[in-house]
Amino acid sequence: MRQLELLAPARNKEIGIAAIDCGADAVYIAGPDFGARKAAGNSFEDIRELCDYAHRFGARIFVTFNTVIEDSELEQAHSQMLRAQEAGADAFIIRDSRICGWKDITVPLHASTQCAIRDIERAKYFESLGCARIILERQLSLEEVERICKAVSCEVEFFVHGAICVCYSGDCRLSEHIDGRSADKGECIQACRSLYDVYDDKGRLIVKNKAVLSLKDYRLKERLEDLALAGVSSFKIEGRLKNASYVKNVVREYDLALNALIEKRPEEFCRASWGLVSGGFSPDSAKTFNRGYTELFMDGRSERSLSSMNAPKSMGEKIGSVSRIRRNPRSGKLEISVKPLSKGLELRNGDGFSYSLGGEVKGFRGEVCEGLSIITREAERLREGMPLYRNVSADFEKQVEAASPRREIPVRLEVKVSGSFNIEVRAISQDGREILSDFNCDVEQALNRERAEAMFREQLSKRSGIYIFSVGKLEITTRGGALPLLSASTLNSIRRLVAEDIDALECRKRPLAKGTSYSFDYSPGPDRREELMRSRYCLRHELGLCPVHQGAKDAPSRLILVNNGRRLALTFDCARCEMILRDADDTTAVRK
Repeated sequence: MRQLELLAPARNKEIGIAAIDCGADAVYIAGPDFGARKAAGNSFEDIRELCDYAHRFGARIFVTFNTVIEDSELEQAHSQMLRAQEAGADAFIIRDSRICGWKDITVPLHASTQCAIRDIERAKYFESLGCARIILERQLSLEEVERICKAVSCEVEFFVHGAICVCYSGDCRLSEHIDGRSADKGECIQACRSLYDVYDDKGRLIVKNKAVLSLKDYRLKERLEDLALAGVSSFKIEGRLKNASYVKNVVREYDLALNALIEKRPEEFCRASWGLVSGGFSPDSAKTFNRGYTELFMDGRSERSLSSMNAPKSMGEKIGSVSRIRRNPRSGKLEISVKPLSKGLELRNGDGFSYSLGGEVKGFRGEVCEGLSIITREAERLREGMPLYRNVSADFEKQVEAASPRREIPVRLEVKVSGSFNIEVRAISQDGREILSDFNCDVEQALNRERAEAMFREQLSKRSGIYIFSVGKLEITTRGGALPLLSASTLNSIRRLVAEDIDALECRKRPLAKGTSYSFDYSPGPDRREELMRSRYCLRHELGLCPVHQGAKDAPSRLILVNNGRRLALTFDCARCEMILRDADDTTAVRK
């Protein structure tokens, strides 16, 4: 039976704990340095506290060391890894292959998606270094994922939700080229979300002021079974800069989806950690930050649009259009009427609204919302007839914040009452911990045996801390089947003491894969450092100008992107079906 892991992002300790409560089997988080999100660093004390909490459920904490590490930084990185390991980290997500040679790093190593693993040769190379897991490139098809899974014996991890880089992972120098801040150091400025004018090779303007390099967000909730059958063991959610609401909502949605998959195939798969999640809010990833969703190249190249060029930020759900706008002469505020897309639309005070204006996403908060009317201070150049979206649902955000799910470990109790009211309680937790507790009760006999037995079952089958108890077997061997007359408070005390005894034992973790290094002949391939990025996403194809798949006539050999006077050139490697971005040379003619 293969373990399936739901892996959640965490900007900090609090979000990591929330992710575990919502059903994550593992959380990835950065230490103080060397994480690919420089704005998401954490202290070792916080990592220790997060590990302690996760380990109560057999969940794991992976610490990221997935930036390019300079020679001068090796000692510092090594020291931080040792401290994270001592704090309880269960694995490290790495990019620099030199880490694989550090013998005092004893936890498993996972080769980051920044290692640009998109073919069998590179997958086998990182496995040969001793990596227990490889994290694949997002721009792969399901068929390619399956081929790689079959070619290696280590675990395979794949992203299933969140933002997508337009370039191949770990192979982008655009941010550093433009601003000096390197994505390889966790400082990406997200130039791919910027607006560009696009010219063809004859200098003709073909796109004006669009985020042509901005992709939609990944959403593979409906493809978990396909990926699991292909060989993927870990399903990763992107978002170490996202807030708690986003992480809780997406994790809970995928937790339910993964449970449904395991319920369908119980002989093949199981979850990688313990516990049952109940209560809380009803998750809906459509109500949280997204640029529209795509399955990218899961089924190969298709005619479906992949870009979010008209809205590189989160637009949210389309709710209708603006039917009327007037400014109240007394308050000076705007009163906006909405023509709903569907019946039953309910707007709430504090809802956030968005609309597209010349390629940019604009937005405003509804101070007062009544029926289909919105009152707000200002909405820049909003006009009647414009499509209107809701990107923040105040009601939903309140539910996510206030109604947190509860994660508990089931414990089955076997209770034996014998002799002069000696009570023996055997507790077996879901993860296999087992304790035997004895209690002697010098009390009177209960006159109503049926009622006393019901009291035993009712009071012992309750929650205590993170445990939810159920009485499976109640064996009574006293004379005449008598039961002691115990109060509810006494039975509750027995249950709490049993919970303390179980908690004193360490939760059993399912075994984690260990890497084995071996010799592998590997060629790194051509040096492409002159390229700023390479991608399977193709702007020519997105615009309907592909000569190969769309039969476009006189397709431009290259495209020029212009932003604030800076020019970038797109060329096309049709043999590989890839797009390449370089700095435009000085001889490029761009008609203004």
